[in-house]
Amino acid sequence: MSRRVLISGSVAFDTIMVFDGHFKDHILPDRVHMINVAFLTPTLKREFGGCAANIAYNLRQLGGEPVILAAVGHDADAYVERIHRMGIDTSHVARLADQYTAQAFITTDLADNQIIAFHPGAMSHAHRVSAAQALPAAIGIVAPNGKEAMIQHAREFRDAGLPFVFDPGQGLPMFDGSELRSLIETATAVTVNDYESRMLCERTGWSEAKIAQQIQALIVTLGGEGSQLWTASGCESIGVCRISEAIDPTGCGDAYRGGLLHGIAQGWSWSKAARLGSVLGAVKIERQGAQNHSFDLGEIATRFSLAYGERPW
Repeated sequence: MSRRVLISGSVAFDTIMVFDGHFKDHILPDRVHMINVAFLTPTLKREFGGCAANIAYNLRQLGGEPVILAAVGHDADAYVERIHRMGIDTSHVARLADQYTAQAFITTDLADNQIIAFHPGAMSHAHRVSAAQALPAAIGIVAPNGKEAMIQHAREFRDAGLPFVFDPGQGLPMFDGSELRSLIETATAVTVNDYESRMLCERTGWSEAKIAQQIQALIVTLGGEGSQLWTASGCESIGVCRISEAIDPTGCGDAYRGGLLHGIAQGWSWSKAARLGSVLGAVKIERQGAQNHSFDLGEIATRFSLAYGERPW
């Protein structure tokens, strides 16, 4: 049986700048209709990011076989080579010479307020990548990507009979209620955070319980409060995995999904796989950036055992 996991989603750069002040002191409330401000940002970092790459990064460290379905621009050669050296299959990453890779420009002030500009670039052309050509696989995920790619890859997974997780994430506002209901009904499971869950319910007109009746599982992550696993039989709370220190939440949701997908690819229950996701999220939050943490299977097994009273393998 194939253990490959097909990951439709973004490969992106995050450029993070820190403004040594407060936005509120420079943005005048009575002049918001004509803003013209500049912020000096002496601190700048460029991080590797993007949902597909983040998920694959975590899954590969677990020993999984991730395959990325994405599109990048002419500026991503070194990034793609980096993840390829990790053993991640990049043969289904389209490289577009006339586009930039998707990237977020994030300016943060001393109160942790953020002003973000996001350029989708090549991500908008990810539908050029065929999910069908990446088969066979154990499971897939449709994570935030170009809208057309998300719809196309979900359809290709369905037509191939491949179970997949629908993870609308930041892409959720692109879809109306009818489109979301159709994607949910096509999927095997859905993963969202608590804010996205509320938006999903509002747009579809379905409660969490109603959504869970359409699929095998609805997983709602709650940050430091753990997560919820909704199925047709009810809601199960997934406890948190203890952390040493919360450093940076960036990429924690993707780490969780990496653990979840790895568990399901091994034939685990949704409950056990969600617990592995929680452990991966805890490991990630203790490090800065989405792809700067590392771990081995022994560490994961120990933390899983301490949190849930059993070993994962």
